[in-house]
Amino acid sequence: MGSIARIEVKDANPVAALQGFCARLLADGEISAVLAPRRLPGNGGTMPALVADPAELRDVDPLAPSFRLNAARMLTRLTRGTDEGGLVAALLRPCEVRAFIELCKLNQGSLENTLLVSMDCPGAFTNVDSARFSGNRGDLDALLGFLRADGRGAFDGVEVARACRTCEHATGAEADLTIGLFGQDVENGLLLMANTPRGEGFITRLGLPEASDDGSRGSALEALLAERRATQEKLFAETTAATSDMTKLSTFLSACVNCYNCRAACPVCYCKECVFLTDVFEHRPWQYLSWARQRGALKMPTDTVFFHLTRLAHMSTACVGCGQCSNACPNDVPVMELFKTIAASTQKAFEYEAGRDPGEAPPLSVFREREFPELTGGLD
Repeated sequence: MGSIARIEVKDANPVAALQGFCARLLADGEISAVLAPRRLPGNGGTMPALVADPAELRDVDPLAPSFRLNAARMLTRLTRGTDEGGLVAALLRPCEVRAFIELCKLNQGSLENTLLVSMDCPGAFTNVDSARFSGNRGDLDALLGFLRADGRGAFDGVEVARACRTCEHATGAEADLTIGLFGQDVENGLLLMANTPRGEGFITRLGLPEASDDGSRGSALEALLAERRATQEKLFAETTAATSDMTKLSTFLSACVNCYNCRAACPVCYCKECVFLTDVFEHRPWQYLSWARQRGALKMPTDTVFFHLTRLAHMSTACVGCGQCSNACPNDVPVMELFKTIAASTQKAFEYEAGRDPGEAPPLSVFREREFPELTGGLD
């Protein structure tokens, strides 16, 4: 880890402190705009917003436990191509940072055109549950209570989304800068840590006071990850047992209505044209009737299991476990559980972790002669 600075918090309001931090970024001549979560009118939680006017930072709220959209694909639109417009400073959750890094490997965006700022992530509620929290957004005490839990956030008896409760990547270490919350008295100050040379440069230029980590953040993180890994193992065991054959898998996915919301919400599912939206799957009437006669009954819509298996084969190596697939599902199909379980196995097999290292080539994009020797017979 590199330099550490301190973001001062006044009036016990860390949200205002981060708004001030964003204003400092906008005042830097290299930053053209800030991409950050911004509160929606009413009780709608937050959505990513591109802010160029410091006056519009008043509704920016990176700490709100609302996660309606993984902003990685939004950032690719802002960074792809030349850097004529200047840098975009993007305040992202750790899973968004890793998704963006993965998309950059696939030539969808550019790390050169952005300053990535992440933070210790306590998680976020589902879209349904976040509305309950957002209704209390004027109550700073509710947010402070949520943040004091050091990543074990809950509100009014409701826990954060299951994807967050099983996430091992809570710190955003892949970003240029990381804002430290865990183990900190967030009512008085936050840590700002540099992870890259670009991050080091910005810490120096922002003129923030120097700080040090007394170890409390590491202790809080260690305890949090122990809990999350235990919850993750339970999720993997339950999902594996529930999908161990085709009959069980069909039952697991039986409520799917082929709306493809999970595909649209997935940050790393980037194809311009999906085969499932082409005439390949526009079957003729006689085909449906023939299948129905063969089987006695035909579930409609068809191709549900095939759709999910195709997506798994296509992008399980790139899955960052953000949970937006389940968040977007209208019928509460446990899509995240399936994809996270398979992705963990796939990525382990390739000794790869999505979004871990910008310089690490994705699986299947390079030829490795001695890959999977247990299958190839250990070629010399």
